[in-house]
Amino acid sequence: MITLEANYSKKIGLPGYSSHQFSVTLKSELADITQAEKESARLYAVLQNSVDHNIRQVGFLPTANGNGHAPPVESDTWKCSDKQRELILKITDEHKLDKAKVEQLAQDRFGKGVKALNKLEASGLIEELLEQTGQSKPRNQRFSPPKAGTR
Repeated sequence: MITLEANYSKKIGLPGYSSHQFSVTLKSELADITQAEKESARLYAVLQNSVDHNIRQVGFLPTANGNGHAPPVESDTWKCSDKQRELILKITDEHKLDKAKVEQLAQDRFGKGVKALNKLEASGLIEELLEQTGQSKPRNQRFSPPKAGTR
């Protein structure tokens, strides 16, 4: 007997810098190795369908306090400085940015969530957020040399 084991997992970002993950693993026994490709494709389709269907159940999310903001986050849970944390939260709140999209931006740029960013990475995220909200010149224009005849 040949045992085929397949796993499918998905992690998604949620509001308030939270996320959830769901994973399913299946085992299937094959009598003949020539069935492996067909059975593998079937298992993948079953797993993907199951995970995609079930991950829609969000479950518990941190509740907003009376003013509509997420509850305060303890500074020791963030890897960056307190000032960087405060600035990220301030930019996100003032510009009504989708926190899931800010989280995804951090994942795309640095391969980790906002809270896990170190000081250098948080600085890069802040710069990106400032550029997106029109509060900063794009990086390539920031250090342009002075025009001729000016000091």
